[in-house]
Amino acid sequence: MTDRHPGEPLTKSSQQLIREAEARVQTVGQDEAEGMLNDPDVLFVDIRDPRELERTGMIPGAFHAPRGMLEFWVDPESPYYKPALDTGQKLVLYCGSGWRSALSAATLQDMGLPNVSHLEGGFTAWSEGGRQVVPYERRSKK
Repeated sequence: MTDRHPGEPLTKSSQQLIREAEARVQTVGQDEAEGMLNDPDVLFVDIRDPRELERTGMIPGAFHAPRGMLEFWVDPESPYYKPALDTGQKLVLYCGSGWRSALSAATLQDMGLPNVSHLEGGFTAWSEGGRQVVPYERRSKK
């Protein structure tokens, strides 16, 4: 146990973790990502909270995998495993600003997923850039 007191700096800040993740994961630029939209070898993965998706929509064809479940959904040994995330496609993760997706991509690489990257600037940059957005439609719970 350390002598850290509430409000004092942590050993690593969230921004430091993001910088470290960005240094080791591939960041896909907005224009490059737009060119990948119809590539069958690429799956965009929206890791935002469902409320964010309901408010702002999502990238066309993206698969929604909430940040809190992502590690469980990609793990074939997990009872929550989603085969849609394990097809051999390149996964391009995105969140609102690119912070959560950088951390998530690094974590998935740590788990052994080699073909994972994240979207520079996240969904905010995507939508502000005038790129195509579609409404979020909840999947059935089957």
